Amino acid sequence: MILYLGRRLLGMLGVLLAIAAVTFTLFHVLPSDPAAAACGKACSDERLEAIRATMGLDEPVWRQFTGFVTGIFTGRTLGTGPYALHCDVPCLGYSYENSEGVWDLLVDRLPVSASLAAGAAVLWLALGLTAGVTAALRKDTLTDRALMVGAVAAASLPVYFTSVLLIFGLIRLTGLLPYPQYVPFTTDPLSWASNLLLPWLALAILYAAMYARQSRSAMIESMAEPYIRTARAKGLPRRTVVVKHGLRAGMTPVLTLFGMDLGGLLAGAVITESLFGLPGIGRLFHGALTTGDQPVVLGVTLLAATFIVVANLAVDLLYAVVDPRVRY
Repeated sequence: MILYLGRRLLGMLGVLLAIAAVTFTLFHVLPSDPAAAACGKACSDERLEAIRATMGLDEPVWRQFTGFVTGIFTGRTLGTGPYALHCDVPCLGYSYENSEGVWDLLVDRLPVSASLAAGAAVLWLALGLTAGVTAALRKDTLTDRALMVGAVAAASLPVYFTSVLLIFGLIRLTGLLPYPQYVPFTTDPLSWASNLLLPWLALAILYAAMYARQSRSAMIESMAEPYIRTARAKGLPRRTVVVKHGLRAGMTPVLTLFGMDLGGLLAGAVITESLFGLPGIGRLFHGALTTGDQPVVLGVTLLAATFIVVANLAVDLLYAVVDPRVRY
């Protein structure tokens, strides 16, 4: 187990380093000049060179990348003289737009994206697994067909279309829910939940449809295994056979999918946060792409990659808990 975990951690570091290298290289082959954008139109050559030195753009690309990677673990100083900026650990650089630390921007926006991802995940798991297991246990019946038709219809709707329908129906027409305004959980848990319920629903409808189809297929396959027939032959209660034996073994592919989806959402849901005006990482990423703020885009990319590889590692470790046939 320890050797397996060590190999996975080394693999995670390699993946993150490769992603950082590719993203960093892409930024430096683009024709844009961040120093000129930060300096403005009426900018002298001397001021432009000073800004380039402060941003570290006057160094070779390989040295810039090396400084970026080491700065994450040790911190670094950008520029020299009166324009020098010190960046504490973990240093992801400074935003070109407002000169704020990228790490500080991410930490400030992370609670919003984490709240959005966590609430939506609870809803889509509850809805998707319930529909999928119910359809699997009633295979080829009217209930099965109705649930799967509904799942296909829900999966076909883009999240921005579902969001607009929810805003129009639950806010404009009925006034059942307030328009989302993020309230920290520690300030008012009830307001936190009521303000995020609408974006939770918008994401949960899409993801629950996919999880319903995946869990149905996995459940049908696991219920056809020989050990299920053995459990039934022993006279075990139907609930024990379904939940303890069938559901646990059938949840392995669902767990894999969940790790990928949750890891990606923790780094921001760009469309959902933009539509509902939530100040999360996804909205920060969208703004950085629009303005060409490369350090912020690189920081969000690395954060998303970190969440995904960590979520995959957690999922792999949970396999042995969910399915007793798995051993490391």
